[in-house]
Amino acid sequence: MPIPFTSGLPGLDKVFKGVMAGDNIVWQIDSIEDYQALVLPFAEAAAGQNRRLIYFRFASHPPLLPEDSPAEVHHFDPHTGFETFTTHLHQVIEEAGYGAAYVFDCLSGLAGAWKSDQMLGNFFVLTCPRLYELETVTYFALQRNAHSSFATDPITETTQYLLDIFRYNERLYIRPVKVQYRSTSSMNTIHLWEDADTFPPVTRSALIAEILASASWPGLHADRRLGFWRRSFSDVPRILAESRAGLCPKEKEINLFMRLARQMLSRDGRMLELIRRYMSLEDILSIRDRMVGIGFIGGKAVGMLVARAILKKENSRFHELLETHDSFYIGSDVFHTFLVRNGIWWIRQKQRSPEAFLADIAEAQTRIRQGHFINYHMEQFMKLIDYFGESPYIVRSSSLLEDNYGNAFAGKYDSVFCVNQGSREARLDMLLNAIRHVYASTMSENALRYRNQRGLLDKDEQMALLVMRVSGQPADNAFYPHAAGVGFSYNPYVWSREIDPKAGVLRLVFGLGTRAVDRSDDDYTRVVALNAPSRRPESNFDEVCEYSQRRMDYLDLAANKLLSGYFSDIGAKNKDMPLPLVASSAGGGMLGKGPRHWIVTFDRLLSQTPFVEDMKEILQTLQMAYEHPVDIEFALNFMGDESYRINLLQCRPLQVEGVDEVALPEVEIASKDMILETRGAVVGKSRILTIDRFIYVVPALYGELPVKERYEVARIIGRLNRLTDRENCNLMVMGPGRWGTSSPDLGIPTHFAEIDRVRVLCEVVTMRKNLIPDVSLGTHFLNELVEMNMLYLALFPEGEGNELKESLFLNAPNRLTELLPDMEKWQDMIRVLDTSLVVPEGTRITLMADAVEQRVVAFLDRRGG
Repeated sequence: MPIPFTSGLPGLDKVFKGVMAGDNIVWQIDSIEDYQALVLPFAEAAAGQNRRLIYFRFASHPPLLPEDSPAEVHHFDPHTGFETFTTHLHQVIEEAGYGAAYVFDCLSGLAGAWKSDQMLGNFFVLTCPRLYELETVTYFALQRNAHSSFATDPITETTQYLLDIFRYNERLYIRPVKVQYRSTSSMNTIHLWEDADTFPPVTRSALIAEILASASWPGLHADRRLGFWRRSFSDVPRILAESRAGLCPKEKEINLFMRLARQMLSRDGRMLELIRRYMSLEDILSIRDRMVGIGFIGGKAVGMLVARAILKKENSRFHELLETHDSFYIGSDVFHTFLVRNGIWWIRQKQRSPEAFLADIAEAQTRIRQGHFINYHMEQFMKLIDYFGESPYIVRSSSLLEDNYGNAFAGKYDSVFCVNQGSREARLDMLLNAIRHVYASTMSENALRYRNQRGLLDKDEQMALLVMRVSGQPADNAFYPHAAGVGFSYNPYVWSREIDPKAGVLRLVFGLGTRAVDRSDDDYTRVVALNAPSRRPESNFDEVCEYSQRRMDYLDLAANKLLSGYFSDIGAKNKDMPLPLVASSAGGGMLGKGPRHWIVTFDRLLSQTPFVEDMKEILQTLQMAYEHPVDIEFALNFMGDESYRINLLQCRPLQVEGVDEVALPEVEIASKDMILETRGAVVGKSRILTIDRFIYVVPALYGELPVKERYEVARIIGRLNRLTDRENCNLMVMGPGRWGTSSPDLGIPTHFAEIDRVRVLCEVVTMRKNLIPDVSLGTHFLNELVEMNMLYLALFPEGEGNELKESLFLNAPNRLTELLPDMEKWQDMIRVLDTSLVVPEGTRITLMADAVEQRVVAFLDRRGG
């Protein structure tokens, strides 16, 4: 039986899952010394196995093998020409026959000698398959980022192995980029070379990003064949060099910088001012080098980059605290090109008209999901896939209008996680499908109604994309960060007098932040007032246990998809993090025996680490720079101990009004005049309103409905909503359980567009005894409430200090069938009351909301005026 090949490094052999006869192994290197470190043990092992070892020497760099090496050294001069060089080299290969081991000098010198990357590619295509057929094992090297696709594409397609070797902080790391026939979970992962026997995988996103960010990176060369775009940047290297030498007037550099910023970052004047103050020409070049296609990178990408620049410029310690990002940007012109090439452009043009903006959206979305990308973009997508290997990433919407002052677009466009496991081709398909999915979301009814409502249909709304590494690390097959959430620099939910709304608030979850930004009807989150982090809405530990997060979102590396599971089954069993910082023990069964039960509370993270102060400083620093309250998304990862890094994922202006600028008068209300009183769960600013119309969904009747008919109720509410003139009619909508829920057994499953003309939204807590209102801070749902200055409140009919005069809604004239004549079957359940028809002349129904005291009353106001 033939002796198996080896790299000479047992730990590397395990990464390879064995070195097989026929393997061609190409190392992408930054220095010849790194390549030599791999060649020496390989050559020594081959000699030790009495293999024929052949070294082809043709480059100008120092020899890879020492003079006393037993290798046969064959010298060739590439300057004799491609044909002569290749012929002579192949003669040696044919003479050596089967089973030899080969070492080649770095191939990059061949391209220099032949003045052609294409000829280097041709040489490899001729040589590699023959070495494979002769069951050899061969080491090649290529200077990383030194060659065009005319060389790299045929090499990548032909070789069995393509690997990166990186040097970071004087340690070597290797990463398989392409592997043939034996892709496993260890492939496409960075491995640390600890010693000959040990190559452990690097799993922490922070370290992965630092390693890759430190390596040379030429960018995606989005401008390779684009004349205007390329010319736009032609002066940048010279201007930068002159600036560093003190030879360039500052005004000239700023003018060039701002011209490029307007070309690829933003058109918004206030964002451009932030860009001017905190970003640089070097930043522009870095962005360009990580772009697919050309055009703008969009509001979400700009917000993330500007926020990071603000923090690092204002306080140097944020350089260490913030996790490094290595994101990519798919330019807005890729979106337009895609629409044109796939016959979608004219459908898109119809959407600029308020009369026809919903026309043909189903056809448009179908064409998008089946659409194709041009070859040049496909080449760049493949490079992006190779960069990430099998690390998870997320494709995020980043449109021109998104996350700018005045338009949050919260939840209007989709983002797609790519778990990114499998073959190179499968991973490319995941990326392309994710891009198509986000593109299709631009033509969803939800997004188009939002644009119509805000007068944005005729605005230039191009979709760029932000491709970000998912922050976190794997535990078994589950990949997730140790904490994630959203933060507001201004707190619109003040449930106690101890809370200062100007200190900010967090909505914190364990695992992926999807549970913080999307409403989770089956669970709860931790809401943290940053000036009083220990002050919870719950009153005792039993309530804390009942209303704490139970489920977590994570990426399942085996299933290759986003999943949810119980914290007790996944997070609580992670031995690579300080569990007591994120969870509290609820004891261990009867008499304290049995396994400990962990409850997600984040108590020690909030009380025994600098996390609260760090988040306060981040939010206040950003608010001062923006001169406006801000809304951020973030993730947190522990670094093997109780230290951590924070990954700032998003920053945008928060469309919020204060909670304390309205002085509420003292009013004595007779019990007979009280219509509604509630204490607790009030979100929005204090206010006084005259209610013109109520829509009341009768809880007792709704609770008897089958699921299908509950969806019908939601659609009817939407129709009534669209009949309302928000500027001239103060509409209050009341119903059982949660509005906007995805679970009809928990409430009324309206879309936000079906309640967007409402002034006051009330959840009557009657669906389940153990269901408390989720104030949903930081979710897309709450962002929309805040953006519309809508008051949110919860009514507990059986709770102390709560009252509802339901007889008024059941007995007053119901206008439902006047407004919707075909809805007669629903008139007992859906009650529509115009207050002018039910109150005595000279009176009105007034609602007074005190956000600080968390109290709302609605009453028959006999004061006149």
